[in-house]
Amino acid sequence: MATAAATGAVHRLTVLYDADCSLCVHIRHWLLGQRWLVPLRLIPAGSVAARQAYPGLDHAATLREITVIGNRGQIWTGTDAFIVCLWALAEHRPKANWLATAAGRPFARATMLAAAAWRGATRGGSAACDEQCEIPG
Repeated sequence: MATAAATGAVHRLTVLYDADCSLCVHIRHWLLGQRWLVPLRLIPAGSVAARQAYPGLDHAATLREITVIGNRGQIWTGTDAFIVCLWALAEHRPKANWLATAAGRPFARATMLAAAAWRGATRGGSAACDEQCEIPG
């Protein structure tokens, strides 16, 4: 799941999310409300904060696909990033462990494809979005 450049224990994760995507913002709020086994730092992808924290990262790519960065420089994207986010949560770690297996990975991938399709359909002020895309209060 992680890049080969950095391995080891994960003690902190940074999640780069698209702040202009209502689904991404909703998931950010959901993550903030969960009990963490690993501390999460949530930063808008492509933001000044993200660029300062990770100057060598392809920030255009982080706007296209969820990116999670571990405290030792591990980088996960897409389906792997989704699984790692769940792994960081107390209630969802067992599910993340299963999703990381050969049997569970197709379900994780399908979830990411569904999220990408929904995101694409509601992006850019589409009429399909209307009030359904409001940020939770």
